[in-house]
Amino acid sequence: MEVGRRMNERRQMGALEAEVLELLQSSAEAMTPGHVLTRLGDTLAYSTVVTVLTRMHDKGLLGRVKQGRAFAYRPVADRHGLTARRMRQALDADPDRRAVLAQFVGDLSTGDEEILRHLLDGRQP
Repeated sequence: MEVGRRMNERRQMGALEAEVLELLQSSAEAMTPGHVLTRLGDTLAYSTVVTVLTRMHDKGLLGRVKQGRAFAYRPVADRHGLTARRMRQALDADPDRRAVLAQFVGDLSTGDEEILRHLLDGRQP
């Protein structure tokens, strides 16, 4: 029962991270935990927001700067950049890059393969 509860909490934390990331990406400026908490609604504890922001920073998803007594956070890249970063991290995690890339390319749709070919050739898709 304990394991199931922890798995559920982990899924909820992932959903919260996604919500926080979306909020930060829609903001023109970096946000402190207090600002994030206000925008998300006051159903969360301040410490929960700080924990989520800190973990996202540790994962390399967010940058932060000191703003008064707190840090202000912003995404290190836009949505496309973060997706590309996750793809690179997955590739870097496997020692056989060639096999991973071959599998990836082999699984692409015809349209995606054409886009990739154009990009590799330096042309617009």
